[in-house]
Amino acid sequence: MAAYRYCEAVTGLQARNFSYGIRLLPEPKRLAMSALYALARRVDDIGDGDLPADRKAEALLRTRELLDGIRAGAVAEDDTDPIKVALADAARRFPIPLGGFDELIDGVEMDLKGAEYQTYEELKVYCRCVAGAIGRLSLGVYGCDDPERGAQYADTLGLALQLTNILRDLREDALNGRTYLPGEDLVRFGCQQGFAQPLPPAGADFTGLVAFEAARAQAAFEEGLRLLPMLDRRSRACTAAMAGIYHRLLGRIAADPESVLRGRVSLPGWEKAYVALSGLAGGRS
Repeated sequence: MAAYRYCEAVTGLQARNFSYGIRLLPEPKRLAMSALYALARRVDDIGDGDLPADRKAEALLRTRELLDGIRAGAVAEDDTDPIKVALADAARRFPIPLGGFDELIDGVEMDLKGAEYQTYEELKVYCRCVAGAIGRLSLGVYGCDDPERGAQYADTLGLALQLTNILRDLREDALNGRTYLPGEDLVRFGCQQGFAQPLPPAGADFTGLVAFEAARAQAAFEEGLRLLPMLDRRSRACTAAMAGIYHRLLGRIAADPESVLRGRVSLPGWEKAYVALSGLAGGRS
C-alpha cells in the first residue's frame, strides 16, 4: 500500500534511531509501526516548527480530529493523507490504543505553553505524554503476554528514552528557550543560569547534575526493560534495538557530561546497526 510506503520513508529519514529496530519486525507489524511513528513525527514537527503559536494549536486540533475520524471508522482508502490512511488500516489490524496520540498532543501543548518543571514528578508527567505514550502505542502492535504490566514497563522505557533525549539536547533546547530539567535540580547543582553556553555555568556542579539525571534514566531503563520477556522474539528484538541505541547514548553522555554542551551526541550508523543485530540475537546493549 502506497500510504504505508510513505510512512516507511518518513520513519527512515526522520526517526533514524527507531528505524533500526522497526526493520527487525515482520512486515505487518513493521508497516503498522511506521504509521505510528509517521504520525508521531507530524505532531513533533508541529510543535518544533516555525508557525505562530495559534497556527500550531490549530494544526494540533486538526490532528485530534484526524484521530477522531480513525476511531469512528470514517477514513476512505482514497483519502489524500497517507499517514491517516495507513494509521487507520493499522488500527483495524492491531489493538492500538489511539488515545496515546492524544497524550502526545497534550505534551506538545505543554511545550507551546512554555511549561517548566520544578520537580521530577512534574517532569515525568511530560515525559509520559511525549514518550511513554509512544511505548504504549507500540505495545498495541507488538502484543504482550501481560498487557497491564507490559504497558507500565513500556511507559517507563519511554521515560528512560525521553530523559536521555533531554540530556542529549540540553544546549539545543536552551538556545530555543526551553529547559526541561527540574528547577529543583538546577538549584541543587548551581545550574540556574542555564546551558546556552558551550561551557558549564560558572561555579556549577554540572558533572554532578548530569550524573544525577543519568542515574534516573538508568533506573528507568532497568525497570522498563523488564518488558522484553513479555514480547515475541521479533518484537523483543525491535524494542531491545531501540532501547539499546539510547542506552549506549546515555552511557556516552555519562562518561563525558560536557559533550552535550559542545554539540549533539550521537552514535555512528555502524554502531546502531550492531546494537540492532544484537537485539535480534537476543542480547541487550
